[in-house]
Parts: sequence; C-alpha cells; structure tokens
Amino acid sequence: VAIEDLLGRPQTPLDRDAMEALIDAKRVLVTGAGGCIGAELVRQITDLNPRLMALLDHSEHNLYTIEMETAERHPGLEVRSFIADVRDGAVMERILAGFRPDLVFHAAALKHVPLVEANIFEGVMTNVIGTVNVARACIGAGVGAMVQISTDKAVNPSSIMGATKRIAESFCQAL
Repeated sequence: VAIEDLLGRPQTPLDRDAMEALIDAKRVLVTGAGGCIGAELVRQITDLNPRLMALLDHSEHNLYTIEMETAERHPGLEVRSFIADVRDGAVMERILAGFRPDLVFHAAALKHVPLVEANIFEGVMTNVIGTVNVARACIGAGVGAMVQISTDKAVNPSSIMGATKRIAESFCQAL
C-alpha cells in the first residue's frame, strides 16, 4: 500500500534544506518533549544540528526517556531538561527567560478526543491556557519563532478537543 493511498491527498515533500537552516546552530526548546509527537520532533530536530536542545515535559518518566535517547543518539549535543507544566505561566516565563531559545516547538497538549471530552476542564487548561502561557513566555523571552503543533481536528471542530486547539491557534494567530 502506497502512503499516498492512505493520506487521501498528494504527499507534501519536506524542504530539508530549509528545515536545517531554521534549526542549525540554534537554541531549540520542545514542549511536550516526552509525548509521542514531541519525542518525534526531538528526534528530527536533533538530527539537524541545533546548538543546544531543551526538553520540557510534565512527565518525569517520559522526559527522562527522551533525554536518554537523545544523549545516546547525539552524545556531543548539550541537552537541558525541564520538568514543568505549560499550565503554569510563571514557570514558563522563568524557564524561557533563563534558557532564551531561538525557536520553540510547542507540542504539549491533550490530543485524545474521548479523554478530553470526559475531562473538559483539563483540555481547556492544557490546550488553551498552556498555549497562551507558552506564547506569552516566548514573547517575553524574545524567542524568534514559536511553532504551534496543532491538529486537523481544529479545522471546523466537532469536539471539545478540536475546539481547544482551534482557540489556541486563534490566539497565536492574533499575536
């Protein structure tokens, strides 16, 4: 089975040279670094020669796991790990002001629709308030760019999870 058949659309080729130019020799921070999407971002970013990599997650175990994997794959790369929750704006401000990243990939989110539907408050706090906190901390720390990792469910949302991600996108676009 071809990947194009599964996508239902033409495959978009990645511009690896542009991605490397964006990341090469930069100070990069990934929120939600221990999650499935965040960890994959860390793997791909660290292959593109950042100067310094910061990993942020609220799960100690997940953070430790991706930190150890990164150290094994890139032993010469300086990595800093932060156990923190994006829902705490003061902590986000402190971490970003201290680390001063050039680039932030914001992947920390609750992404499983049934769980967010059953835990609406948690979904709003993480996906909306967490994104607001990270975006404001990026502005305060003079971050060059923040990449908001979202979902197709934010387009014409039909679930609480999709609505929380759409609100987060709208906030970032408004900035």
